[in-house]
Amino acid sequence: MPTPLELPFDPIARAAQTWEERFGRSDAMAAVTSIMRAQQILLAELDAVLRPYGLTFARYEALVLLSFSRQGALPMRVIGDRLMVHPTSATNTIDRLERQGLVVRRPNPRDGRGKLAEITGRGRDVVSRATTDLMGAEFGLAGFDPAQREQLFSLLRGLRVAAGDFTAAPAPAG
Repeated sequence: MPTPLELPFDPIARAAQTWEERFGRSDAMAAVTSIMRAQQILLAELDAVLRPYGLTFARYEALVLLSFSRQGALPMRVIGDRLMVHPTSATNTIDRLERQGLVVRRPNPRDGRGKLAEITGRGRDVVSRATTDLMGAEFGLAGFDPAQREQLFSLLRGLRVAAGDFTAAPAPAG
């Protein structure tokens, strides 16, 4: 859990007010600054939940992705694509998970040069226990009810579509 700042005012609202006086409309600046602060808060909370497992949220996501795959293994390129990170970041994440004994690398039978990352039994156990804890913490969003979380997802989905993360198809029913 992040350390509360307990400021006597909302610094983003104050910045928005000053922005308005100096530059004009502040709604976009205030929204993006709020999103960036929310990311800091959420990462701190999620990392605190995952710390007992020796995981960061990035490593947890990689383990979940591997556990979702049919064979428990995926090519490194696919891991980077699905996690929406640079290939170097995917490699570093898998390197750390491999050092922890949660993932192993093996040759890709479909591509003699490529490698697959495969979740181990220990990795499956860790991801299962960590998921239980994250779900108990409602992934840091316990302050929102389910309808608000759906609304938040929907709003941010529009941003992701506009960025080209994926083609816009109807969102799955939640």
